Amino acid sequence: MNSISISGGDALKSDEFTRKPVNIYSGVFVESSNEFGETVDASDCYVLPGIIDVHGDAFERSIQPRPNVDFPLSLALANVDRQLIANGITTAYHGLTVSWEPGLRSYEAAANFRAHLKALRGTFSSDMHLNIRWETFALNHVHDMIDWVQDDTKSILSLNDHTTAYLDLPKTSSKISRMAGRSGLTEGQCKDLINDVWERRNEVPAAIEAICAGARDAGCSVFAHDELTPENRVEHRRLGVSVSEFPMTIATAKSAVEDGEHVVLGAPNIVRGGSQNNAIDAKESVASGHCTVLASDYYYPAPLAAAFKLVDDGVLPLERAWNLISKNAAAAAKLADRGEIAEGMRADCILVDKKTRSIRMVIANGEVKYTFNSGNQSHRV
Repeated sequence: MNSISISGGDALKSDEFTRKPVNIYSGVFVESSNEFGETVDASDCYVLPGIIDVHGDAFERSIQPRPNVDFPLSLALANVDRQLIANGITTAYHGLTVSWEPGLRSYEAAANFRAHLKALRGTFSSDMHLNIRWETFALNHVHDMIDWVQDDTKSILSLNDHTTAYLDLPKTSSKISRMAGRSGLTEGQCKDLINDVWERRNEVPAAIEAICAGARDAGCSVFAHDELTPENRVEHRRLGVSVSEFPMTIATAKSAVEDGEHVVLGAPNIVRGGSQNNAIDAKESVASGHCTVLASDYYYPAPLAAAFKLVDDGVLPLERAWNLISKNAAAAAKLADRGEIAEGMRADCILVDKKTRSIRMVIANGEVKYTFNSGNQSHRV
């Protein structure tokens, strides 16, 4: 059995830092053990729970780094795994869009990605799952989505509606241009397709009811993406949607938090000092208690950097900032076995240099997966 004892660092346990050793045996954290096969000196480091990323779509750039330039999924996923672990992300939810679009975000592309992930999951260092971003106008695939979440109950189902948002955009819009690039259509064809899909709008409410019921039965977490109003939150709450993902207004985020629900915002928003699409300010939301989880969104280094920026800016102490990307993220995703350094929990943790804030070691499921030495050479173990 693999066993590790980490000592000399400041370890985050029970929402506070302690100098007590962190012990790992057979893939879980233990208080003590009679045998340790490996000892780790964590002097001058924080020992922190592994990062749990509930929404990241940077993987798309490994699959299709340029419009209509695709790479094999096995190669792309291996590259993504290395990026995740090197950034301290030990559990990752890939924001996989299932849309009515052709191309990169089509049902066929999503099904192919899911099949490859399922087949290769055991070879990765990071524990990868799906944040299934079901477009509510993808009406032909409701039963497929229910099958998916029942097959992997650790999945997240996320309700997304870009159809309504795109309806009135001109074909010269940057969003329509990006859609054209990933779908292989012209901008004009994209607009025609959006208008055609819109004709089925009366079928959408029943589809949402059905898919939420299926997700609830599976026991997976259900998110709602880009909620516009508190009234949207109330309606989604009725359907069993327990997490507000990237709400568009402070009032909506406040409505969720006041009802004990998690609110997910983007870590890049913190790092960059604001939203790239004029959404609510994540730093202000964290400070006011209206954001409980931060996700990588489109940039894997962002969660680590965001936690320390919140500390540097005097918004939160590190133990509370880190909960946004570990303990709270686990709760939002309904992962009861990780997110904390505690007895019996899955042994995912990272060692972060106190001075440089760089990652020195990543341990996932009780095994050392990544180390970085002082000679500026990195390697995975």
